[in-house]
Amino acid sequence: MNILQIVPEMNVGGVERGTYDLAITLVKKGHKSVVVSNGGELAEKLWGSGVIHYKLPVHEKNLITMSRMAKEVTKIIREEKIDLVHARSRVPAWIGFWASRKAGVPLITTCHGYYSTGFFSHVMGWGKFVIAISHAMARHMVENFNVPHARIRLIPRGVDLTEFCYRGETAAQPGKEEKEMIIGIVGRLTPLKGHADFLRAIPRVSQQYRNLRVWVIGDAPKEKQSYLTELQTLVRHLGIKDSVEFLGHRSDVTEVLRQLDLLVLATVTPEAFGRVLIEAQAVGVPVVATRVGGVVDVIEDEKTGLLVPPSDSVTMAAVILRVLQDPVLAGQLSRAARQRVEQEFSLEKMVEKTLAVYQEALEHKRILIIKTSSVGDVILATPSIRAVRQAYPKAWIAVLTGSESVPVLQRSSYVDEITAYDAKRRHRGWIGSIRLGNELRRYQFDLVIDLQNNKTSHLAGFLSFAPRRYGYRNGKWDFLLSHRCKDWKKQIPAVQHQFQLLHFAGIKTKEEFLELWISEADQEKTQKWLENAWVSANHKLVAISAFTSHRWVSKRWNTGRVAELMDRLGREGIRSVLVGAPGEESLARDLMEKTQSNPINLVGKTSMVELGALLKRCALLVTHDSAPLHVASAVGTPFVALFGPTDPQRHLPPYKEGTVLYRRLSCQPCYKTRCPLIHHQCLESITVEEVYQEVKKYLRDPSTSSLDKFGTSLRASEELQKRKTNS
Repeated sequence: MNILQIVPEMNVGGVERGTYDLAITLVKKGHKSVVVSNGGELAEKLWGSGVIHYKLPVHEKNLITMSRMAKEVTKIIREEKIDLVHARSRVPAWIGFWASRKAGVPLITTCHGYYSTGFFSHVMGWGKFVIAISHAMARHMVENFNVPHARIRLIPRGVDLTEFCYRGETAAQPGKEEKEMIIGIVGRLTPLKGHADFLRAIPRVSQQYRNLRVWVIGDAPKEKQSYLTELQTLVRHLGIKDSVEFLGHRSDVTEVLRQLDLLVLATVTPEAFGRVLIEAQAVGVPVVATRVGGVVDVIEDEKTGLLVPPSDSVTMAAVILRVLQDPVLAGQLSRAARQRVEQEFSLEKMVEKTLAVYQEALEHKRILIIKTSSVGDVILATPSIRAVRQAYPKAWIAVLTGSESVPVLQRSSYVDEITAYDAKRRHRGWIGSIRLGNELRRYQFDLVIDLQNNKTSHLAGFLSFAPRRYGYRNGKWDFLLSHRCKDWKKQIPAVQHQFQLLHFAGIKTKEEFLELWISEADQEKTQKWLENAWVSANHKLVAISAFTSHRWVSKRWNTGRVAELMDRLGREGIRSVLVGAPGEESLARDLMEKTQSNPINLVGKTSMVELGALLKRCALLVTHDSAPLHVASAVGTPFVALFGPTDPQRHLPPYKEGTVLYRRLSCQPCYKTRCPLIHHQCLESITVEEVYQEVKKYLRDPSTSSLDKFGTSLRASEELQKRKTNS
């Protein structure tokens, strides 16, 4: 793998040391390792190690500089053929985010501290995976930045055990107070590190140990120089000036730790991890620390160290004395701590886990498929969803679809998660679109397949921040796509039209058949409805879908003719089952009043999946161009479909058995939701006798239906063909 790490600077510190150790180890394991930073002491040590270092001002919180650096890092990614970018701080994360998106490679972020909850910090949760160095940091990212648990990877910091060798036990013996005792505190000089609390504990300890030495290791940031003066003043006021030494920054931390009898960490705010603790434990120095944040991940109280409340100098002094005065306890703590560091906090463990995350990020794609239109159209998308799963068997696949279509895909083995698109409320308007983008970004998709291809879907894909977004070049905000497919063949069936886009995205397609996932509960519910209607097991049933949405009135056949068809079937001993969507109950009641037979009225009672179970039981479906037609195709039920204003060549689903009645008039297809002509001839010219005879064919022998190369039988009477020619 070719890995790029990006950090603000490479001076001595926990973040920088972790970056350095990982970079060196990656090279040793045969990977290409690149680091981008503003330079520093550790950057100079990279020379000759095989690690490539680029010095750039990636630490400056300046939008112009950040934008310029994003372009520079993009060039580096391409020139060095980088596979993955790993950012470890906020400014580098912003730069890495835009550069990785531009170059089309994954981004990993590692959270090393408690970030403010402002927008600027949210980028730390935008990595494909977010590495947390402790459970406390993982909770911080989940609770404050809404990062899903599924994208969190827990990887504690690691220490190089060959550098931090175990020194053995050197604690003081009872009664040997003349031995010089050295207590150290390591960390940059800021009030958050609790130096003042630590120093206030020292007078109580020095009363017991006259030869006590206290080392304060670490320097003050430029903006905190006054704090060093405050601490020096506090030391004089406490009367411990002769015992305390401010050693400043030390590059030989390992050697310093070896000389300590005890290390104290006095942080007053939640600590992300506390790297110095595992360094001291690796060497064999017992530790005392405040019970804050990620410290509890490192120290098992009374087993590998001792924990005290923050800002409690009295308790801290008592616990320090307890360790110094009990060499047996000190030895037990140091031995147990070293053993745990070897098991959980070694550099080898950290690198192993990090490489596993890198591999997962590269191999396991996160894919979003967008299809937000009607339920029938979502069923038509099942071959495409299946093809994506076959192309990416290890991928995590989500589908963005309308709320009413969610049940259709809930049991699909091809989909890992379904996100409901609520166009009427939650995701309505610009604010709703922004909200949708925020929801999608939580998943950090690598790839978007836009099967909807309208303005809303193109915007949703763009706001997901997926680096690769495939859709059609159709003038509907297609500039938001990263890869635009020319819609070179429009007048083809919907499934083939979707496959055309998949081929453009490099996804091979196979079978076109539709799928619907029906449970035993759905089948049992359907059987109960039929039993209540006194339907026997050998009774032939014909399902009738007589209605369409309120918008598409032009697709409906005359209800009087539907009633006549049901009556004729009833006289033949064939029971009709009237099906329809919720909201069509009043239309069903009007139709029932027109028929003299006794059809089973299930309008508004079935879900789309339950309708599939019902159609499996039926011998045939008579329908318009609507969702039940697609359901019938998915479950393998033959149909007789009446097409009027829409083109069956485009909208007919793939199927095995079926007949399409379509007149091919000069005004067809018009795609008008209401017929502009009074006579509505495209459907009115289809007679009851014609439909009845087609139904009878299937009830006798389905193989008698004629199928053309598209799997359709487009029937038109000679009279109407002549009428079309004359017109």
